[in-house]
Amino acid sequence: MTGTPPTEQLDQPHDLVGIGIGPFNLSLAALAHGVPGGLAATFFEQQPVFRWHPGLLIEGSTLQVPFLADLVTLADPTSPWSFLSYLRSRDRLFPFYFAERFHIQRAEYDAYCRWVGDNLPGLHFGHQVDAVRWSAERDLFEVDFTQLDPDGEAEALGRAYTRNIALGVGTEPYVPEPLRPLAEAPAVPVIHSAHYLEHRARLLAAEHVTVIGSGQSGAEVFLDLLRSRPTGAEKLHWLARTEAFAPMEYSKLGLEHFTPDYTRYFHHLPEKVRNDLVPRQWQLHKGIDADTIAAIHDELYRRSMHGGWPDTVLTPGVTVRTAGRVATTKVELHLEHTQQGSRSRLTTDAVVLATGYRERPLDQLLAGLDPYMRRDSTGRPVVDGEFRLKLDPAVTGSLYVQNAERHTHGVGAPDLGLAAWRSASILNTLTGKEPYPLPRRTAFTSFGLERREAPGIPGQAPALTPLEC
Repeated sequence: MTGTPPTEQLDQPHDLVGIGIGPFNLSLAALAHGVPGGLAATFFEQQPVFRWHPGLLIEGSTLQVPFLADLVTLADPTSPWSFLSYLRSRDRLFPFYFAERFHIQRAEYDAYCRWVGDNLPGLHFGHQVDAVRWSAERDLFEVDFTQLDPDGEAEALGRAYTRNIALGVGTEPYVPEPLRPLAEAPAVPVIHSAHYLEHRARLLAAEHVTVIGSGQSGAEVFLDLLRSRPTGAEKLHWLARTEAFAPMEYSKLGLEHFTPDYTRYFHHLPEKVRNDLVPRQWQLHKGIDADTIAAIHDELYRRSMHGGWPDTVLTPGVTVRTAGRVATTKVELHLEHTQQGSRSRLTTDAVVLATGYRERPLDQLLAGLDPYMRRDSTGRPVVDGEFRLKLDPAVTGSLYVQNAERHTHGVGAPDLGLAAWRSASILNTLTGKEPYPLPRRTAFTSFGLERREAPGIPGQAPALTPLEC
């Protein structure tokens, strides 16, 4: 829904207001729509339409999770908002059946989410949330927003009242400090991979291109550039801080780190243990899909079949110390090899930063709630086991977060495969009932000497089951 008058259906208290409409809050909205008896829920999004990483919808790129990890299926396979329901609405069930694809293309996932966004009631695109406060007089949250016109200009102001809030504002591209001045200068071709497709023609025209980052995005960008440049004149560098261009952990038992069982286990670890653990688990979520690695090697091998080597340099274990501009069209990167301790310079015509994403800061948006918020030893918001920010008891409403709780819930926080389960958990807690019965156990692995199973009653502490020896 776009262009909704700010007072329409927003002057009465809501059960839930969602801020941000990415996949996670879209999942929450879809499952909230199916709560028996109904739930007064509305969601706001600043963008005029649903968009999911539009700069990385490279042709042929696929999701790294199976299609069952859609918005709803792992909580409610009968939901009308499932991926299979989307295919049925497009008369594409049989083609999908014969395609035998467990991992769908990213562009198709984006189209599926847009279909849900276009048809699900209660979604307000083109609405920018400006502030959130707690009203002790009303015993409600106040959500101030600005309705935007199609050009993104302010059109009207509004306010919504709600008993609960779900923050799903997502992440933002991360640019390392040495490269920020170059990335912020429009004349310099230093772009984040999040904007790759809109700059692709310019990058293909550059004489030499450097890709920085060893994750899936870096690999896909490098492969796309490699396939598009002439044999013997590729002129590509691919640099990474990691010690290798490593595959993502995708063994069946390894994937159990993305289960509710592991999420509950991680949440109960001491804060210091959690802080030390997350960086060490980078290969669970920052590695490269094995098929992409194979495709890169196959393409490089194909280009070497008639003698000679492709004009490419792939070097892991490298950090960018500083960077500067040479004349007006080139960039000079000052590099250091971690293991060798050696340094060198690289001059290039364009840089693609596949340097990942960071959680969007919540301080400005939640400034009105700051006096009520509980924080950990490093100043981060404390998130309880039910994905709620821990607030002063004077605040009787709940403020849920989605994909802002990696420090408390582990590497599964940004994983699409846990979206439906987390949304269902939130709704079970919010309603005080169990509209979505969830599995008590989800992994063969027992993480720790005491296995924590899902509570049978919303709000009940997880059961501890001693291991049998």
